[in-house]
Amino acid sequence: MDSGFGRWLAIACLLAALAISAEQTLAQDSASDAVEDRILKAETALDQDRYKTAVAEYRKAAEMSDNAETAQQATRVAYSYGFNEDALAVAERWLKLDPESAEALLYVAQLQLRNGDIRSSRRSFKTLLERRDGPADERLLSLIPLLSQEDPEAADKVMRWLAKPHRDSAAAHYAAAVMALQAGDAEEAGKRAKIAIELEPRWTKPHLLYARSMLLAGDQEGAIDYTARIIGDDPDPDPEARLELAIILLSAGRDDDALSQVNQILLEEPSRADALRLMAIINFRLDHLDAARDDFEDLLSTRHHTMDALYYLGRIADRRSENEQAIELYSQVVQGSNAVASQRRVAGILSQMGESDEALEHLQKFGQAYPNHAVDMIQAQAQLLASLERYPEALEQYGRVIRYRPDSEGAHLGRAELLLRMDQLDEAIAQYREAVKRWPDSAMSLNALGYTLADRTDRYSEAARLIKKALRLDPESAAIIDSYGWVLYHQGEYDQALEQLELAYEMFKDPEVAAHMVQVLWKLERQDRALQVLEEAELIFPDNELLQSVRERALPEGP
Repeated sequence: MDSGFGRWLAIACLLAALAISAEQTLAQDSASDAVEDRILKAETALDQDRYKTAVAEYRKAAEMSDNAETAQQATRVAYSYGFNEDALAVAERWLKLDPESAEALLYVAQLQLRNGDIRSSRRSFKTLLERRDGPADERLLSLIPLLSQEDPEAADKVMRWLAKPHRDSAAAHYAAAVMALQAGDAEEAGKRAKIAIELEPRWTKPHLLYARSMLLAGDQEGAIDYTARIIGDDPDPDPEARLELAIILLSAGRDDDALSQVNQILLEEPSRADALRLMAIINFRLDHLDAARDDFEDLLSTRHHTMDALYYLGRIADRRSENEQAIELYSQVVQGSNAVASQRRVAGILSQMGESDEALEHLQKFGQAYPNHAVDMIQAQAQLLASLERYPEALEQYGRVIRYRPDSEGAHLGRAELLLRMDQLDEAIAQYREAVKRWPDSAMSLNALGYTLADRTDRYSEAARLIKKALRLDPESAAIIDSYGWVLYHQGEYDQALEQLELAYEMFKDPEVAAHMVQVLWKLERQDRALQVLEEAELIFPDNELLQSVRERALPEGP
């Protein structure tokens, strides 16, 4: 081959390679730019409280990128805002890009469970456990806090499956018993706890769990006696047993006896935070507010159960009409089961003080700062706007909640109630029907639609059918019993209606139930009794508009 031609060929090949490399670089840069653009759009949407848009943009970025950190970021955002389907998709992408990531696997396992894929979730949790150190059966105990955050019945199924290979392990049976108890299966919990006791007789926790299963099954005295024997049979009883006995006594309404047990613990261990917390709660229940305040302040100083301490201190200040202090305390409850209620109460106090815009701003800022409560805060804003009769704004916020949480029964019912208040009856009934279609075995939705039909239309037969079904599902509900009485009234069954309404009012002193009773008594020509019920209700609810309306309509000649 001619040397000149060879040099030319080498140069041509080099130029071609450089061109391909340049094209690849440009393509990579273009893809990187597209990913960055998606992330920027996501962050902009978050700044504007457009949560669903933000999550969708992050998901697209994760799908376009081979960077595990992008998928990690997308997962955390989607998970925080509660968009579980999106979160699972990007968590699986993250795990594919980084198969050894325990965090990615944990997200996948939890999100599979939340999305109803129990079989896949079991396998993912099994893989997660296999990667951890320590005895295989004891690793199950580490899952209890994680699974306790999920749907109890689904979590129970996962734990039972994971515990199957460990039939001779007290730890495995105890873990399964805990989850069964949380799922409300007292029989399974008790059975598992007994097996754990047989395998490890000196381990206290299964004994205490067995007592708790007895309590759940309705055997209060049996649970108290069993736990008391544990304490009495031990010359040096475990404080955990005394604490459990106190909790069981508390649930049985024996507050003073519970307090005695807690005091005994604190005599031996004065700084024990869980005992101090329980003593504070008992004092609060007994309306010993000064003692409860001191206890909760002591608890706060231990730096344990901080959110509980702040919440109850806020409630104490609230009950004493110390508004500024209540706001300050409630505002600090940013985690745990009382966080949403606390922020709602801050907004409520501000609204009562005439600072409704500040109340709405508080809810909005809290949602921005704590993404896991963002949608809760939108719903809280909707409810506050409705109470302020700013109906179009409230309706807009309810629309956002339903877009973000289409499976939220409360959001559907809240929007329907708002539409009723706006006198949009057909739209309200349509919304209630949608709720019943989605949740056909929900006593709450059935009753809401049934009562509305009975109260606002003449479709009494359909209303009665819906309310009867609701009553079968929840026979102890005063609200549903009231609804049944009210539909009987409209069907002309006055004696039966009165029987139901009196039962509802005995269970729950409510002005609406009282108003219904007055109208039924008037139809039965029992005017003296009607007036007596009305006057008694007015003493309890002196400014209730419904009672005032009933007095004007049903008792036009009354004093």
